[in-house]
Amino acid sequence: MRSALRKLNSGQAAHRLTRFLAFVLIALFASVPNAIAAPQKSMSGESGLIYWKQIPDAQLRLDGKAPLAWSVYAPGKKDKKAKTKDPNFVLVLLGHRYLMLDIRARLVYLVLPTDLHAQGKDFESGDLAQESRLIPSTDWTMRDVGPAELIRLTLGDYGRVLEVSLPHMPDLRPFY
Repeated sequence: MRSALRKLNSGQAAHRLTRFLAFVLIALFASVPNAIAAPQKSMSGESGLIYWKQIPDAQLRLDGKAPLAWSVYAPGKKDKKAKTKDPNFVLVLLGHRYLMLDIRARLVYLVLPTDLHAQGKDFESGDLAQESRLIPSTDWTMRDVGPAELIRLTLGDYGRVLEVSLPHMPDLRPFY
């Protein structure tokens, strides 16, 4: 009887060990596809390109005056499958100089013209937020001024006040 109990206990221990190892292997293999798919996600589809679309109704002022040559761009959709646009970034052409404003982080980056690839009136670019190209900026204010969002900041290298007025998208929900 004792030998039968010993065989039974060793059989149960072996069964428990087998179940434990199976559980560990399942958990291990379940995490492997996530680790493999994560790097591929960033390289597929969009390949990290940002499509900058011109905002025709935007306004730009430098020390209260409109510059001679200026334009304002925001990330837009190139096709319907693209991610929704991120309103926290604005690309500004100021004379012959491009600046990218990160509104959420309140940072300004210098953008080299070689980083932008023209697509008609619009541009395509990679990631423009590089710490080596930071421009000092102070006195950030953002206000809702009726039909637009007003962003005001002082550029540290110019020492001048930059104002960008971005129009709000119209709310068309009542018409549906």
